Amino acid sequence: MAVTKHAGRIATVMMMATLGACQGSGGSFGSLNGSPEGVPIALESIDGAPAPMRTALMEELTTAASDRKVELVGSSAQARYRVRGYLSTETEDGETKVSYVWDVFDSQKRRAQRLAGSSPVRAAAKSISALDKEALARLARTSMDEIAEFLVASNTSTGSEMIENP
Repeated sequence: MAVTKHAGRIATVMMMATLGACQGSGGSFGSLNGSPEGVPIALESIDGAPAPMRTALMEELTTAASDRKVELVGSSAQARYRVRGYLSTETEDGETKVSYVWDVFDSQKRRAQRLAGSSPVRAAAKSISALDKEALARLARTSMDEIAEFLVASNTSTGSEMIENP
C-alpha cells in the first residue's frame, strides 16, 4: 500500500514538472509569454488583386510573419486559424489608398476577427496591380502586426469574443 501511495505522488510531481517545463519553454502555445509563436495560421486567399500581385504580397506577408514569429502554414495544412484577405484601392480628394480586410476564421469556420484598414500609396498607383514593392511591404507589415496582436490576444482570452460567421 505504501508503494502505491508514493507512486501516485511521484507521478503527480512529475506531471507538474512536465507542465511547468512546457510553460517555461513556450510549450505548445508560446503566446503565454506574449508571442504568437506556436499558433499556425493558413492564408487561404487574397481577393481583389491579380495573380502576380497576390504572389508578391504573399512573399511580403511571409517575411513579415517570420519577423513577428507568426507561423504560416499551407492552406491544406492543419491550422488553428484560416485567413482570407480582400484588397481594393480608392481615390478620394486626390489621395489614393489601398484598403484591406483580413477575415480570420477558427477551425469551426466561424469568423473570429475582422481586421481592416487602409494605407496611402503613391499617386500613380490607381489600382492594386500598380502597387510597388514598398507599398506591398508596408501593407504586409501592418497586416501581420494586427494578425500577431490577434493571435496573442486570442490565446489569453476566454473565447467569448467570437463573432459568428455572417
